[in-house]
Amino acid sequence: MPQEPVTQPNAWNRGGHFVAFWRQTFAVAEADVRKLSHDPVELLTRMTQPALWLLVFGQVFARAHVIPTGGISYLDFIAPGILAQSVLFIAIFYGISIIWERDLGILQKFLVSPASRYALVLGRALSAGVRGLSQLFIVYVLSFILGVHLRLDLGSAPIVLMAVMMGSAIFSTFSLIAACVVKTRERFMGIGQVLTMPLFFTSNAIYPLSMMPSWLRSISKMNPLTYQIDAIRSAMIAGGQSIFGLGVDFAVMLAILVLLISIATKLYPNIIN
Repeated sequence: MPQEPVTQPNAWNRGGHFVAFWRQTFAVAEADVRKLSHDPVELLTRMTQPALWLLVFGQVFARAHVIPTGGISYLDFIAPGILAQSVLFIAIFYGISIIWERDLGILQKFLVSPASRYALVLGRALSAGVRGLSQLFIVYVLSFILGVHLRLDLGSAPIVLMAVMMGSAIFSTFSLIAACVVKTRERFMGIGQVLTMPLFFTSNAIYPLSMMPSWLRSISKMNPLTYQIDAIRSAMIAGGQSIFGLGVDFAVMLAILVLLISIATKLYPNIIN
């Protein structure tokens, strides 16, 4: 009588581990996102920064006509950059919540659970991506009111959604790494403030790469925010074009996200020491 293949149980085990991994990941993400639903005031305060940039900075420079924007208005050009900037500013301070959870004893409960370290970190990144979508709604509404020429077709929406979520996941994971290294709220806030402005001003958020000196252009091409904005601008704005190509934009963001998750997974348990 023929024997059954010995690989069948292993295949089932692998499938079971895969399902368990994603169940753990979504559980961490869901618990994190639930906090936002309990604090609607936070959503309102998030409107302030993109509103100021679009209403003040964008309107003033749109009248100056000094920045070449490739056939689109300056307000159209800057709107995707402000969306990415607002996502960056929220995600880069995401690690402060990890320090708070450690001080309250919540983080220790996560770390002693049977959940994979990768699931814990990926769940955090996924929840940060969902949080970033609130900025997407705010910036789209403001842009529509200001007369920005938005693309509202079904083909562009998934690209913008994915770019916003990936950018938020990248910078929140980077923030998690910083929190694991510095371990105190005071030091972390200093690190976050130091990082946000260089990341923003070395990207193509408020001026095109063609205006930059060669040394700054080289730095910009190593900045993940540049690729996030490039993808958003091509899909969000009528007449917007991707400089690098959407394939390159998402490939770079994915590679950086995988690298950061791998580093964060190694450092994550160290935050409680």
